[in-house]
Amino acid sequence: MKRVGIVGLLQESNTFLAGTTRRAHFEADLLLRGEAIREVMAETPHEVGGFFTGLAEAEGEIEAVPLFLARALPYGRIDQADFEKLVEELLASVAGAGPLDGILAAPHGATVAHGHDDADGWWLGRLRELIGPDVILIASLDPHANLSPAMVAATDAIVAYRSNPHLDQRETGIRAARLMIGTLAGKLRPVQAAAYPPMSINIRSQNTGESPMREFYETIAALGDRPGIVSHSVILGFPYADVAEMGSSVLVVADGDAALAEETAAAMGEVMWQRREAFEPVQTGVGEAIGIALERAARPVVLLDMGDNVGGGSPGDATAIAHEWRRSGDGSSLFVCLHDPAAVESAEKAGSGGRFDQAIGDPADPLPGSWQVRSLHDGIFHEAQARHGGFSVFDQGATAVLDHLDGKIVAMVTTRRMAPFSLAQMTAFGLDPAAFAVIVAKGVIAPQAAYAPVAKGGFVHVDSPGVTRADMTKLVYEKRRRPLFPFER
Repeated sequence: MKRVGIVGLLQESNTFLAGTTRRAHFEADLLLRGEAIREVMAETPHEVGGFFTGLAEAEGEIEAVPLFLARALPYGRIDQADFEKLVEELLASVAGAGPLDGILAAPHGATVAHGHDDADGWWLGRLRELIGPDVILIASLDPHANLSPAMVAATDAIVAYRSNPHLDQRETGIRAARLMIGTLAGKLRPVQAAAYPPMSINIRSQNTGESPMREFYETIAALGDRPGIVSHSVILGFPYADVAEMGSSVLVVADGDAALAEETAAAMGEVMWQRREAFEPVQTGVGEAIGIALERAARPVVLLDMGDNVGGGSPGDATAIAHEWRRSGDGSSLFVCLHDPAAVESAEKAGSGGRFDQAIGDPADPLPGSWQVRSLHDGIFHEAQARHGGFSVFDQGATAVLDHLDGKIVAMVTTRRMAPFSLAQMTAFGLDPAAFAVIVAKGVIAPQAAYAPVAKGGFVHVDSPGVTRADMTKLVYEKRRRPLFPFER
């Protein structure tokens, strides 16, 4: 029986944040070894769950050997010592696993550590050095990766999710596992090539179900639908990492034909480059977004707070949209979730039904006022559907739902940052989305799958200020490539 190890080390790192990701952030999310990985992940919509399901298709000819899995929510660069220790633990788990014929690996692709700008390329390279050239190494990748030549050189094949919001993570893991099965059976000989046009696709344009990205993916799929191509991936890029690798790319895996892989990748990269202007959206500021919401008859309208995109690592406490709503004169209610442990503590002291006076949210621009505590919760909720990020269980820590006494704001305050990947973040705590005129969702594309069923007034993308603002040309980069569109047009 062939033996295939399963490893993963995932974090999306926003280098514009002053905060540092530590080991504790991984421990708070996922830090698993051995059979605990199978027990926790096998049935989840995550790519690691797909690894198990896909390898099972080999019908007893391949043993899945879970070894090491670490994941942390998006935040700042990882502490160098903590990162290197995690990598050493991953490598030790592989070294102690006995003979392996292959490894399925789950990096994120936009991980940055202090001392390691291309963190995923570094740890995949270390893994390749350990296992040697003959063990098959196939990796999955989040399309919000900044693909590097080091990642490509270390692996036999890379496959990225094809949907954004990311609803096909499990399917991506299955595709990677099937590539592994075919390779170990001698039916495939994967060779890959990447193309790196000098451009970065705006985060606002990265919804694969909408124009212009939908048509681009259709064109890429047609180019990849030719004999000899076994996989192709669009790497959208992650613009909130100031590293040399930042940008968009394409990657092609062919069956034994390196020239075909290179030719196809080049053709796909040229299509991406020729459409660069189409990926530049018209931005909508905070005031304009509120005006649009007020004009819409159907409600709620979901305002996507792109500058405070928790899924991109932001603090999750921005109040710019809430302030503008209070100034608007509309008497209806807005919902916003804010990361504010101090407000949770005050709410707990006041008790359910109690009141307290405190400014909440962003310390630099807090929401002032008197608040009544509607309810208190442990902050744990569940999602049964495939949603962005592959999460099934969420824990945002102790949570309070607060009513502003002017009646215009309902705020959920949490002790842990939590991205709005699930509508259960509202419904599990007794909130009816239909009761609000506006819902603020701190994301760009990721929340749309979760909130689409209730967004009767549609979505409005808001170019709000912050470390994940949609207009990346307003961020200050030091390490990115030059020239790079849209910075150098």
